[in-house]
Amino acid sequence: MDAASSRVTKPHVLWKPIPFGPKRRHQMAAYSKRHYGTWQWRLTNPHVVVEHFTGSDCFSCAWNTFAANSPDLGELPGTCAHFIIDRDGTIYQLVRLGTRCRHTVGLNWTAFGIEHVGSSDAEILHDRAQMRSSLRLTLWLVAHYGIQVRNVIGHNESLMSPYHHELYKSWRCQTHSDWNHADMTKYRGMLKKLARANGVPIGPPPRWVHPNC
Repeated sequence: MDAASSRVTKPHVLWKPIPFGPKRRHQMAAYSKRHYGTWQWRLTNPHVVVEHFTGSDCFSCAWNTFAANSPDLGELPGTCAHFIIDRDGTIYQLVRLGTRCRHTVGLNWTAFGIEHVGSSDAEILHDRAQMRSSLRLTLWLVAHYGIQVRNVIGHNESLMSPYHHELYKSWRCQTHSDWNHADMTKYRGMLKKLARANGVPIGPPPRWVHPNC
């Protein structure tokens, strides 16, 4: 652990795991083989943090969806995220950080996923408790894992990430509308301010790629 990461305290996180036993890990490894070319369910050397919102005001709805492990786009495992941040700022961890979660097409091999309970970027950006927790959690991940601030992205920015990699041609341009570029520019601005206050290096500006979609 370097000096910068040691200065950033991990925020309080409640452990509320979804079922992710041998069967689901096998499904995740098979998914990774199909979409990334390697049989692997472990998340090693992560480079990206992806911000999401749940599309509802119900924490339990999101947790139940992730726990159900229902097929998404016709495939297993089901969707999940490493964290959900509730409206009151409570941070829940659903999956161990060494496990891949299926939350962003093309990036699950190298990305942590953070869900925010809410229906829009703007709603979350104006929620002080939720944003305080979100920024603290994201900064801890950035500092602890050596992730560059420029690689903290919204789901809607996924196709522009230099780490995006998707073997399915029909899925290569698949993304979501949550956390668009304009709102993530604001988010990263706040994250940079917090990083400076904690002595965490900001790193270079974003290096976007053209998705050709």
